[in-house]
Amino acid sequence: VQLQASGGGLVQAGGSLRLSCVASGRINRNYVMGWFRQAPGKEREFVAAIILCGHTTKYANSVKGRFTVSTDNAENTSYLSMNSLKPEDTAVYYCAIETRSGFSYYSVSGQYDYWGQGTLVTVSS
Repeated sequence: VQLQASGGGLVQAGGSLRLSCVASGRINRNYVMGWFRQAPGKEREFVAAIILCGHTTKYANSVKGRFTVSTDNAENTSYLSMNSLKPEDTAVYYCAIETRSGFSYYSVSGQYDYWGQGTLVTVSS
């Protein structure tokens, strides 16, 4: 499984961005697609997750109501739509796939098996 993330950039506070993550290889619809982010000097943190076979989603409290995760299974693509962006959302965003546990450990980065290369989101104040 390979993941390619894109869509990052520079945006003003209050603006919006949509990140994409294209998956290639053997994709099982029971896999979980997770989004994480890592700000400079901070640990990687969970942002959102979606199970590929349905619409069940999870969000970090810090992004709930502002971010939306979705999938287009025909295109093997996951999207992270980010609205009302804040300077504290500035980070490198990563997509990842978890293949073994379903939604049991969706927020644990160590449970994810495959990672994209990351895309930088910068939110100016």
